[in-house]
Amino acid sequence: MKRESYNIAIVGATGAVGQEMIRILEERNFPVGKLKLLASERSKGKEVEFKGEKLIVEQLEENSFKNIHIALFSAGASRSREYAPKAVQSGAVVIDNSSAFRMEPDVPLVIPEINAHRVADYRKRGIIANPNCTTAITLMALKPLHDIAKIRRVIASSYQAVSGAGAQAIEELRLQTLAWLQGKPFETRVFPYQIAFNLIPHIDSFLENGYTKEEMKLHHETRKILEDESIQVAATTVRVPVFRAHSVALNIETERKITVEQARKAIEDFPGVKLVDDPYSAKYPMPIEAAGKDECFVGRIREDYTIPSGLNLWVVGDQLRKGAALNAVQIAEVLIRDYV
Repeated sequence: MKRESYNIAIVGATGAVGQEMIRILEERNFPVGKLKLLASERSKGKEVEFKGEKLIVEQLEENSFKNIHIALFSAGASRSREYAPKAVQSGAVVIDNSSAFRMEPDVPLVIPEINAHRVADYRKRGIIANPNCTTAITLMALKPLHDIAKIRRVIASSYQAVSGAGAQAIEELRLQTLAWLQGKPFETRVFPYQIAFNLIPHIDSFLENGYTKEEMKLHHETRKILEDESIQVAATTVRVPVFRAHSVALNIETERKITVEQARKAIEDFPGVKLVDDPYSAKYPMPIEAAGKDECFVGRIREDYTIPSGLNLWVVGDQLRKGAALNAVQIAEVLIRDYV
């Protein structure tokens, strides 16, 4: 028999993604029985509002998950590795937003619009992984095209908002911008260089092949989610002085030609995606319009005239929502609808 409500824990409840999870649970009227907010010791005792009620943030501990049905993790890979197994042992299903378990073969990596059937695999470990934010936004645009003609190769260039690096990164951009405009000195703490009025082609640590971990995540996660190990993805990820919403320029090569009209129709019909593609009227996706929205916005669709079967397109999505918190809650919705 289905439950009428579910006890939910949010790990990392005071961070940017955790706060968004709280808002989305309320917005989507998720059947929450008890909501438990967990964070580090420094956030212990903070008050957070949920459905008009003041909730107190508790310190994350080994026994934090008693009587919890679903645990949403947004506190980073090290915390997930340590505490997700403990949550599972306590009887919770974990939906993890970190990179800790994404590429483990017995952990499903899920975007509900694309591979909701993989939620069933939670039974193997009790854990479901959320993809990297850039992967989620990118694949919302690529999946409808992959369904028409198999994608062989993707060249991706991302323009990633500072909120992808957390609440402190948002504050750093704000403070640097104010200081720069006032002609005052400022500090750089979160990023290796000034982010205000600058671009930094460096997200996550560099690997021996010259790519960063963030760039290789897009390659590996795309293959796992689309269940196609033949797809090749080469990415360049760039941090930009935008508060919220990631943008990605995509060049794709497909097994057979997809016309611009076919691409527009497929994207327009795909759930969770909105077509904004009238460049002659200056209508195209922009982060300022995607911020706070659930949909991913796609435009600038055009043929790649340098190859027989290629397209260029531009996708923008709010990485705190579809790239993180919204996707996690959608997974939880599939879980309670179909499996628990």
